[in-house]
Amino acid sequence: ICNTGIRQFPDLTQIFSLEAHFILELCDNLRMTIIPQNAFQGMNNESLTLKLYKNGFEDIHSHAFNGTKLNQLILKDNKNLRRIHNDALRGARGPDVLDISSTALESLPSYGLEAIQVLTAMSSYSLKRLPPLDKFSSLLEAVLTYPSHCCAFRNLRTEKQNLLLSIFDNFSKECESTMRKPTNEMLDDFKNTSLWSAEKNMHAFATDEESSPYSYSTIFDDSEMDSFDFEYDFCQPKVLTCTPEPDAFNPCEDILGYSFLRVLIWFINILAIAGNFTVLLVLLTSHYKLTVPRFLMCNLSFADFCMGLYLLLIASVDAQTSGQYYNHAIDWQTGSGCSTAGFFTVFASELSVYTLTVITVERWHTITYAMQLDRKLRLRHAVPIMLGGWLFSIGIAVLPLFGVSSYMKVSICLPMDIETGLSQAYILLILVLNVVAFIVICACYIKIYIAVQNPELVAANKDTKVAKRMAILIFTDFTCMAPISFFAISAAFKVPLITVTNSKILLVLFYPVNSCANPFLYAIFTKAFQRDFFLLMSKLGCCKSRAELYRMNYFSAYNSNCKNGGAATAPSKASQAFLLLSALEK
Repeated sequence: ICNTGIRQFPDLTQIFSLEAHFILELCDNLRMTIIPQNAFQGMNNESLTLKLYKNGFEDIHSHAFNGTKLNQLILKDNKNLRRIHNDALRGARGPDVLDISSTALESLPSYGLEAIQVLTAMSSYSLKRLPPLDKFSSLLEAVLTYPSHCCAFRNLRTEKQNLLLSIFDNFSKECESTMRKPTNEMLDDFKNTSLWSAEKNMHAFATDEESSPYSYSTIFDDSEMDSFDFEYDFCQPKVLTCTPEPDAFNPCEDILGYSFLRVLIWFINILAIAGNFTVLLVLLTSHYKLTVPRFLMCNLSFADFCMGLYLLLIASVDAQTSGQYYNHAIDWQTGSGCSTAGFFTVFASELSVYTLTVITVERWHTITYAMQLDRKLRLRHAVPIMLGGWLFSIGIAVLPLFGVSSYMKVSICLPMDIETGLSQAYILLILVLNVVAFIVICACYIKIYIAVQNPELVAANKDTKVAKRMAILIFTDFTCMAPISFFAISAAFKVPLITVTNSKILLVLFYPVNSCANPFLYAIFTKAFQRDFFLLMSKLGCCKSRAELYRMNYFSAYNSNCKNGGAATAPSKASQAFLLLSALEK
C-alpha cells in the first residue's frame, strides 16, 4: 500500500495468512500519522516483516504490534516520527531487526528490545540517549548515528554469553591455551559434575532479578545444550559489532578519563576560584586610590576567576555523567553547556596572558623611567589598553561559535577542530601569540633584574629576593605555556604527539597553573595586598592590631620618602631605591 492519500491506518485485522514469511509494505503515505493499537493482530502466525517507511507517522500507540511474530520492523525515513509508546511492542515476539534511520525519535521504547539482533539508527540525530543496556540482551550488530553510543556496546555481551561465562569460567582458560582446546567431550564430562548441577539449579530457581536477571530455563534447555558446539560457540563467541567507531578525539571514556584527575580538578578549581575571588574582593573594597597596578590586577584576577569557573563546569558535568558519559556526550558537546565552557576557557586564557604581558611591561616601564614622572603610566592610559585586551579576548573566544574551529570536537570543550584551513590558522594564531607574550614577559623581567642589580640602589639580600621572585614568575608562565603550546602546535600541523586522553592531564595539571598561582604571586604574597586585606578584616572586627601595624608602617615609609624627595634638588640614591622597590612590590 504505497503512495496513497489514505488518512487513517487501514484495517489489516481481516487478513489471515498462512505464509511462512509474510511481508507487509506501507510507504509514501504522507497523510497517515499514527499506528493504532492492535494494528497487525491476526495477520499471520509465522514470521512477519513490516516495511513501514517514508510515511507521515508521528506516533505509534501502545500495543500497536500486539499478536505478531516480528522478523523485521522497518520504520526508516518517517521523518516526523517522534514517539514510540513504551508498550508499543508489548504482546509481540521480536523484532529481530529494527530500523529507525532518519526519524525524529528522541527515545526507544523501554519494552520489547530484548529480541533485537540488528539495530539500525543512521541519521537519527534526535536519538541522543539509549535505553538501559540490559534491554539489548540479544544485540549482535548496531549501526548508529553517534560514535559515543558505540561505547555503550563495547563490553556488552548477549545474555547467553553472560550465563556461559559464569558456568564455563574454567573452560575459558582452556580456550586461551594454544596447546589444547576444549571439546564437546569435555563439556559432557563437565555436565556430569556437581558444579554443572549447582550452576543450573542456581539460575533455574533464582527469583532475585538483580542477582540473576536471566534464568537458565529462559535461555536454553537441555536439548539446546546437547546441540551446543562448545568450541565454536563459546571459544569463538559472536562479537557485537557497532558503527561508527569512536575516533581519536572522542575515545570511550568519561570527560576526565583518569580517576586521579577527577579528584585533582576539584582541588585546583576551588583554589583558583577562592584565590581570585579573594583578590577581587579585597582590591575592589579597598579605600585606597585605584592605581594602575591595582586596576591591572583586578583584570588578571577576573580572567583567572573565569578559568576556575570553566574547571568547575567540567568537573561538575564529569561527576554527573561518570560511567555513562556515552548517554550524555551528544547533549553536552552539542549543547550550550560545552559552548559556554569553551568560551570561558579561551576568553580567560587569552585575557590572562594579555594582562600578564601588560603588567610585566608596566613594571619594566615604571622601573626604567622611575625618575621621569611625566612618563609614568596613568590610569587613563591603562583603561584603553585593557579595553583592547577585552575586545581581543572576546573576539577570539567567539570565533568557534561561528564555525572557525569548534568547541564540540572534544568533551573538554577546547577548540581542537583543525579540519579547515581557517580553523588551523585560528589555532596557530592563538599559540603564536601566547609564545610571543611569553618571550616579551621573559625579556622584560630580565631587563628589570638588570636594572635592580645596581649595588648602589639595592642591597644584596634584596637583589636575591627580587631574582627569586622573578624566577618563580617566569617558571609558572613557562610551566603553563610550554607543554600546551608544544603539543598543540604539533597537533595543529596534524602531527599529534599526544592522545586526547593524555592531553587531559595537561588540562588539569598544567593549563590552569597560572590561574592558581597568579593571585598568590601577584597579589596575596605582596605587602600591599596583605595591608589591604587586614584593613578590610579590621572593618569586620577582626585583626585590628595587625591592621594598625600595617597602617603605621605605610605612613612611616611614605613620610620618609617625602622628606628625602624634598631635601635635595635631584633624586637621592635612597629615593631611587625606594621607588624601584615600590614598583617591584606593586
